[in-house]
Amino acid sequence: MTDRKPPLTASLEADHRELDELLGRFLAAADALDARRAIEEFDERLRTHMLLEEERLYSAQPARKLLPAEVESEHERLERGLLLEHVQIREISGMMRRLLEEKNDLPSARALWSNLARRWDAHTTREERELFPIVNRRIGES
Repeated sequence: MTDRKPPLTASLEADHRELDELLGRFLAAADALDARRAIEEFDERLRTHMLLEEERLYSAQPARKLLPAEVESEHERLERGLLLEHVQIREISGMMRRLLEEKNDLPSARALWSNLARRWDAHTTREERELFPIVNRRIGES
């Protein structure tokens, strides 16, 4: 038996790497205009990517997805934590984008970069190591 990943998680992992590159483009930007273009593209792609994950990977009920249930399984706790990270990452990315679009404030946007990069890296690592194997088993069983 091969250890091939189902197309969904393989595609999402590829998206993670592409988003890593876009985040790197922001840091390497020579000026505010290049930085704004990079963070705009990152933010748009990030939101599309996270929406796909939330629709296809996460099983939490939309109305309660960030609130802990009275009794919560380890898997439900993992999903809730990852969904909370989605909110945090989108918020930081959006703040960076607004700083550049509304104020052309590159120093302030760059000051948020390490926070975003650290959260993004930790989040994608957790998804790929903890959630994706569960999803792959679930897909394999269907």
